[in-house]
Amino acid sequence: MMKLLQASACALLALAVTSARAADAGAVVYKTNCAPCHGVTGNADTPAGKAFKAASFKSPKVLATSDADLLAITRKGKDSMPAWKGKLNDDQLKSVIEYIHTLQK
Repeated sequence: MMKLLQASACALLALAVTSARAADAGAVVYKTNCAPCHGVTGNADTPAGKAFKAASFKSPKVLATSDADLLAITRKGKDSMPAWKGKLNDDQLKSVIEYIHTLQK
């Protein structure tokens, strides 16, 4: 029983570390590609964000959007947001979504 608990604790720790690394990688990609419109805080309060009517990541609509839908939006673009498919790979896009979740807290 003790070994099972230790294995479970190790697995949870590994998952947390992996998620933190994805968020860190996502932060770099976000700051380079997304922050000019969505802002450092994700509130879309930059001049470009206001001009393009970018969504705040804390809006109820965005908070209710699944990760799969966020991935589809980042791949294909939406409204005035450009498509990132071909510019960023899926791992980068997924890491950005992980990072966006840190901004929503």
